Amino acid sequence: MPEPQLLDLAAAALDELQAHDVRVLDVRGLTSITDHMVVATGTSDRHVRSIADRLIEYAKKAGQPPLGVEGEEGGEWVLVDLRDVVVHIMQRRAREFYKLEDLWGTEPSATVRRAD
Repeated sequence: MPEPQLLDLAAAALDELQAHDVRVLDVRGLTSITDHMVVATGTSDRHVRSIADRLIEYAKKAGQPPLGVEGEEGGEWVLVDLRDVVVHIMQRRAREFYKLEDLWGTEPSATVRRAD
């Protein structure tokens, strides 16, 4: 699946379950792991897991099952690897602590949902 469609798929799943402060980071040229990272906030461990589950469901229906999923048990931070797009769904305290946007030193290429 082309990268823009993967980003749209991720945005749809995140929007449907009302993820907060969704940001898309273009990390091409910074890492060979992926081209884009999407960072989103969930309000609780249950919310984070639900968002991740919906994203996984959408990806499978689109014929693009994730390469891997990490952190589902705890729900503080779930990573869903869709190859060219890696999605990080985090509770606010984890997101504020790890500051992935700052870590990659790149401005978000898009804001999918406004900050709450």
